[in-house]
Amino acid sequence: MEMNINDSSSALPSALDDRSPAAATPADPRYAAKATEAAVKFEAFFISHMLRQMRSGTREMAGEDSVFKDPINSDMLEMADNLVADKMAGQRAFGIADAILRQLLPPASAPAKAGSAVKTDNIAAPLNKSA
Repeated sequence: MEMNINDSSSALPSALDDRSPAAATPADPRYAAKATEAAVKFEAFFISHMLRQMRSGTREMAGEDSVFKDPINSDMLEMADNLVADKMAGQRAFGIADAILRQLLPPASAPAKAGSAVKTDNIAAPLNKSA
């Protein structure tokens, strides 16, 4: 198959094409919705991975006769961990999605979650006090 570079029906998207990534701007509501969905899914993936690692560590440290060593319900526990991760990410419990969205979206279009503003002025204060 011969392809002409001047052919207007090429497979490359143009900037005017609605499906093109270049057509999406941070001010576009569709871009904001897709970015929010992707950020929440990433947070869910992160939480799910963390829970999987925690469960694996618990299994490794458990004694031979421990309930935690038994792999019988591991599939159901993994499914439950994924559901917990999805729920926590939907509530943006860890703030990972919010951090991603602060980088991807302009401040005016970033979807604000009620009570998501975190005061950072007193977070490290207890760590810096001299004993």
